Amino acid sequence: MREFPRPFNRPALPGATDLTRRVLLAGTGGGALSLLLAACGAGGGAPLTGADSGAPQAGTGASAAASVPPRRGGTLRAGSPPPPTAVDPVTMYDGSAIAIVQLVADYLIWLDRDFTLKPRLAEKWESEDGGKRWAFTLRKGVTFSDGTPLDAEIVKASFDRLLDPKSKSAALSAFDTVLAKGGVSVRDAATVVFTLERTFSDFPYLVSAGNYNAVILKKDYAGDFTKKPIGTGPFLLESYDASSGATFTRNPKYWEPGKPYLDGVKITFYADDQADLLALQSGEIDAQILSRPQLVGPLKGLGDITVDQVQGTGLTAFTLRTDRPPFDRKEARQAVAYALDRPGVNATVYDGIGALGNDHLFAPLFPAAPDGIAQRAKDPAKVAELLGGQPLKFTLTYDPPSKDYALTVQNQLKQAGIQVELDQRTSADFYGGDQEKDTPWLFSTANLVGWAGRATPSQFIIPMVKGGGVWNGSKYANPDVDAAADAYDAAQTPEERATQAEIIAKALHEDVPLIVSVWSGTVRAYNGRKFTGIQAHPSSYVDFSSVSQVV
Repeated sequence: MREFPRPFNRPALPGATDLTRRVLLAGTGGGALSLLLAACGAGGGAPLTGADSGAPQAGTGASAAASVPPRRGGTLRAGSPPPPTAVDPVTMYDGSAIAIVQLVADYLIWLDRDFTLKPRLAEKWESEDGGKRWAFTLRKGVTFSDGTPLDAEIVKASFDRLLDPKSKSAALSAFDTVLAKGGVSVRDAATVVFTLERTFSDFPYLVSAGNYNAVILKKDYAGDFTKKPIGTGPFLLESYDASSGATFTRNPKYWEPGKPYLDGVKITFYADDQADLLALQSGEIDAQILSRPQLVGPLKGLGDITVDQVQGTGLTAFTLRTDRPPFDRKEARQAVAYALDRPGVNATVYDGIGALGNDHLFAPLFPAAPDGIAQRAKDPAKVAELLGGQPLKFTLTYDPPSKDYALTVQNQLKQAGIQVELDQRTSADFYGGDQEKDTPWLFSTANLVGWAGRATPSQFIIPMVKGGGVWNGSKYANPDVDAAADAYDAAQTPEERATQAEIIAKALHEDVPLIVSVWSGTVRAYNGRKFTGIQAHPSSYVDFSSVSQVV
């Protein structure tokens, strides 16, 4: 079974299929919360730099087209699994649907592959009232593909829709405790204002592409996106068939001068990974929307195939119950952490593309991630010291997508003298039961939960390790972490944020309520001799506006 992170705004729900795991790493709650205020600009949006200048960017691998100037024309043929549900920007959660929407619609802010924020429909944004209110200034001259001008009322309507529980939007949990229905207002035709429930200095990330449902739609949007595909993005959806694919043509009204370079994009749906890969190898398609690292990794540097890769913020949390034996003893939790060979986990489970984790919730991509905590490494002597000659045995509960990880953990801990009994459940069982008292993913002694990437660390910290957090499977409680998490969200400078991040990270690293061995990475394979400007993205997002032909 192909492994993919859970939907960005929550772990997988009972009954999830393999296709529902084809989801993004960064977005609402997608799974998954901290980035520099300076990146989003307390005084405005980040300036455009080289990657935004329009020059195609080359991936790693076979392509020799790194400095080739853009060539207009041509159609990019891409392969993707079919969306498991209707393509609706408000409720979508899978990678294929999100890719289709992102070709047609746009965001206030783009979340770039290095997790910086880039102005799109908003030219700038600034905080007011100590970070509890945010004002966004819209780009001038933007129109929808049907000629409707973009204004603040349209943006307000888009977020009012997402904040309405009746919409069943996948974005709702991203705004939980931060922005409530009624919190969006219009200052003037070009300025939309968000008044928050509490100070949240990373708020721009929640209205960026990091919250993948936050695309801006017309006020009268009522569903049926594939039948009425109106947006401000670089392409127009010309046709859509749920079983075969979709075709797109250049949007002549696109707001960015000279883009897109392509005449169009054609997406073909393939039922499985092997068929998608064979289509790429045979030249039937030019690129993949969702690439599987274990399949495309061996193709790096072979023939025409280029494989671009990038770090992400998804993780598999190895959660330990701190309120029951044997993990009510910190020494037992630390022993498990020191018994793991993290590079081995990365190589076995993630095909080596991940970044090593250090048992806290600040991925290396997060600008506030502390760099002064020594990387925890396998240390058999330390394990023996911590256990003091006492045996350690426990049961590890998980669902099928985490099987490889579970087997790797079992084998590695066995070498350290720690006995692990594996308890595999169906996904429906693992996430089923009473969420308040007995669901396995929150109440078993030790478990593995796959989390899709988040746009900011707080989206991990608040639900997973704050006292009383809704997804606090370790039952961890530390007043110092709670206070630092609140201070982190309210911080007004990168320096303040870094100070609080270090407090949180050091506490989690020491207490080990959960083990983070590896942060995910993402790859994208394409024909590097025919096209340039195609990149991997931490959330598997697509931005084909800068893609151009090579030959």
